[in-house]
Amino acid sequence: MRTSSVRRSRGRTAASAALGVLLVGMAAFPAHAESVRSRQWHLDTLGAEEVWRISKGEGVTVAVIDSGVDENHPDLVGRVLDGMDLAPKERGDEHTDYDGHGTGMAGIIAGTGTGTGTGTGKGGGGDGAFGLAPGTKILPVRVPRPDQSKSLKDSNNQVNRTVSQAIRFSADSGARVISISLGATEGSQELTDAVKYALDKDALVFASVGNSGDKGNKPEYPGATPGVVGVGALDKKLMPLKNSQTGPQVDIVAPGAKILHACGGGTGLCDGTGTSDATALASATAALIWAEHPEWTNNQVLRVMLNTIKQPAGGEQRNDSVGYGAIRPLRALKTPGDPGPADVRPIPDLTAEQTSSSSPSAAPAPAKPAPAPAAQADDAEAGSSTGLWIGLGVGAAVLLGAAVAVPVLRSRRS
Repeated sequence: MRTSSVRRSRGRTAASAALGVLLVGMAAFPAHAESVRSRQWHLDTLGAEEVWRISKGEGVTVAVIDSGVDENHPDLVGRVLDGMDLAPKERGDEHTDYDGHGTGMAGIIAGTGTGTGTGTGKGGGGDGAFGLAPGTKILPVRVPRPDQSKSLKDSNNQVNRTVSQAIRFSADSGARVISISLGATEGSQELTDAVKYALDKDALVFASVGNSGDKGNKPEYPGATPGVVGVGALDKKLMPLKNSQTGPQVDIVAPGAKILHACGGGTGLCDGTGTSDATALASATAALIWAEHPEWTNNQVLRVMLNTIKQPAGGEQRNDSVGYGAIRPLRALKTPGDPGPADVRPIPDLTAEQTSSSSPSAAPAPAKPAPAPAAQADDAEAGSSTGLWIGLGVGAAVLLGAAVAVPVLRSRRS
């Protein structure tokens, strides 16, 4: 009896740890004399002030598949649409955030900075948190929190089922960008089909690759699902976070450490760290580009993101630590380059022969980043702090031992 009890306990713990760990690295931020905007380092790094002179994401809807979004948060008033609630056992509906995380992701994307930073009441003091694309609309799709009473298999199935529904609803509702910051340790054909459905509807799907890069580094889904743009995270020194997962599922990276943003509960501000935050910033970047070029397809928006990305150092096109490189929204807006053909996906992640839900036999070892290179003057953007971002060269975090191939379900790279 004791052995059985221990096994059940371990199974519940594993399910909780592996599935949708939405609150990792997110903590309420106390009131402070400094302005909220002055502490949003990631916006300075991405050249937000210059970005907003070109695009704020107006006319673009971003679906946030998460724990719900508080439409009454001062920094999100007027930004949140009616969406869908797939978590009926929780209080309220998709406009009720059951743990604060979904509101946080929405804030990173679309925060208007009009809140007070001291709560989720009516606010309006003008010292709130900004999102990278404050002109976008948020489509909230609430999915259930992980059920700790279920086995890991059952929890995986729940995530695959509800996220698949959420993706299809988002695409049908006109969301051009779908942002997902949760995951299961196994995927499914149902999830793969839902992503393909969204792509066929001309949407882009971004998902976090996971925060267990230093503890097992097992691929998570939908981040490792074919057709999804998998997003890893960088610290303030623009090096990969030690727990940001690595592998062929990583397509791009973005800032993901100490990201100050609007969130649910408490002071209405949170200081978040992880691939969730990075995914929201990547999603916001796509929205900014699409607002400026509404005639482009999802393939063209993604290609421009790759055209203007800070590539890995050493000459390789990509590596398993930073993928193709770090987002550069300002450069994508100012010098997008050739968007290419409308119907050709720029990432070869839809040619996988194997998309079943069985787990890979092994996971890639965590990356050990190399030192960052010196600044390169020809990369700096005049008149903005983006030179810091460009100069430090995120791509220098080269994966050591990348020649060791490990089979991954996604089978993304040849």
